[in-house]
Amino acid sequence: MMQRTQDREQATVDPASVRADGSIGGAGAPRSCYGVQVLVAGRRKQWRDEINGQIRRAGYSAISVDSAVDALTVLVLGLPVDVLVTDAELHGSLGLSELAAEARALRPNLGIVVACDSAVSACADLVPADALLVPCPSEEEAVASSVREALAARAV
Repeated sequence: MMQRTQDREQATVDPASVRADGSIGGAGAPRSCYGVQVLVAGRRKQWRDEINGQIRRAGYSAISVDSAVDALTVLVLGLPVDVLVTDAELHGSLGLSELAAEARALRPNLGIVVACDSAVSACADLVPADALLVPCPSEEEAVASSVREALAARAV
């Protein structure tokens, strides 16, 4: 026990490895102790399960909700979320446009990915300008690669 205390007292941090934002480590987006967290919001369970599978195979953690209100609740509660993946077909009291606007207001650095199963032209009007659109989310790893893009855009 005494040795551990002494080791901590003698530990130093190399100033070259401290980034401008105060976090320690090399290049890339700062990550929480939970790794990369992806919030998946979609009204159909089969769609959410399929997207969760893609996210987990890519090595990320996923939180799944079935409505925009639940997605906002997760964000308001302060749970660590790096990227929001949402279905373009979200309906209810809070739709896709409102969810994206509120999520961006709560977390300006949040990556937003919109998955659209229907015609892309129908979805393009609903998608915020800074969000990534996945036209065919059922393709293997389509959503996971868009999540990687959103994370890379955050790091810049």
